Amino acid sequence: MEQLTIEAKVENLSTVTKFIIESLEELNCKPKILMQMELVIEELFVNVASYAYKPNIGTCTVQKILEDNPRSITVTFIDSGVPYNPLKKEDPDTSLGVEEREIGGLGIFFFKKNVDDITYEHKDGQNVLTFKKLF
Repeated sequence: MEQLTIEAKVENLSTVTKFIIESLEELNCKPKILMQMELVIEELFVNVASYAYKPNIGTCTVQKILEDNPRSITVTFIDSGVPYNPLKKEDPDTSLGVEEREIGGLGIFFFKKNVDDITYEHKDGQNVLTFKKLF
């Protein structure tokens, strides 16, 4: 397992993305998977940076584990911010037109659709969100 602990500021998104994506590029991961992972990383990290510690700034620890059989990456985001389980958020009704839907919620919806497994727990005062992506 490799780990990165960084200030949860939107300006650090590229560092977090690079930390995860470079490993996948080295394994010749398909462009579609890389795009999906970038979307997921952005959604998770920007949410932590924007809401977890507001109005203060805290840290976010990102852990990654690469596995061979099956080929997959498991990523965990850990923060000590306000407890929040994004998996409890109800999926938006995508059959409605843009004008009829409530604002927000699509990022978490797309995140859930682009990973193969996801869990959340609040443990020892920390939000721990883990996802797995097969590639």
